[in-house]
Amino acid sequence: MFNDLTKFGKYLGQASKMMVGLPDYETYVAHLRTTHPDLPVMTEIEFFRDRQEARYGSGRSGGCC
Repeated sequence: MFNDLTKFGKYLGQASKMMVGLPDYETYVAHLRTTHPDLPVMTEIEFFRDRQEARYGSGRSGGCC
């Protein structure tokens, strides 16, 4: 029973992150190791910054902030 609850919690967490646009680091690592085993795996901080850069870019948009 706890195994099912753990899986449910994990999937609920992933779905919640996806709804607000946050990618899942564990999914990235699993994909990279399976599909691209020759590439280095980014740390969680590097991954977050990479995804943030991809979403928002590095330049200022000219807004108020």
